[in-house]
Amino acid sequence: MKLLIALLLFGFAVIVVKTMFFSFRAQSPADYADTAPAFSLKTHLSGPILSEGLIYGPDGRVTSRFTAQMHGTWEGDTGTLSEAFTYSTGRKQNRKWFLTLGPDNSFTATADDIVGTARGVVSGATVRMDYKIILPPEAGGHVLTVTDWLYLTDNGVILNRSELRKYGFKVAELLATMRPDPER
Repeated sequence: MKLLIALLLFGFAVIVVKTMFFSFRAQSPADYADTAPAFSLKTHLSGPILSEGLIYGPDGRVTSRFTAQMHGTWEGDTGTLSEAFTYSTGRKQNRKWFLTLGPDNSFTATADDIVGTARGVVSGATVRMDYKIILPPEAGGHVLTVTDWLYLTDNGVILNRSELRKYGFKVAELLATMRPDPER
């Protein structure tokens, strides 16, 4: 019995160490502080943006594909990012983020489907944002915790990777590209 408990504790410790030091969640904005090109919310989330992406379920299989027409506008330190999604099923969804720049490369954001206020930080060529999102009723209406990373590439394309968790367990992952839309 003692051996079984010791093995279970060891297994749990391995999982905790892997999660803390060797996973998506182990990243820190400080890890990217010296990377370039420098991400600017005002510059890179302005004007028409085309996004294409995939959503993976908890088993790692693609559960949804989408394209989104986005448009960012800024007045001073306050910005709006409008998003019009079209999913592979034909379902459409419109969202709007309201962003406010803060001190030390920080920012806050709100949206209708966000619980409270999202908090983010820009660091080098990256952006990290943490928030809670309420899924639409057709997706169960669950509240999920999101860690959202944006990585700016040398050619101006933004790669978006997000993990969505419920009770600490990953239930979905989003991968998407965002780039200036040449047709709008």
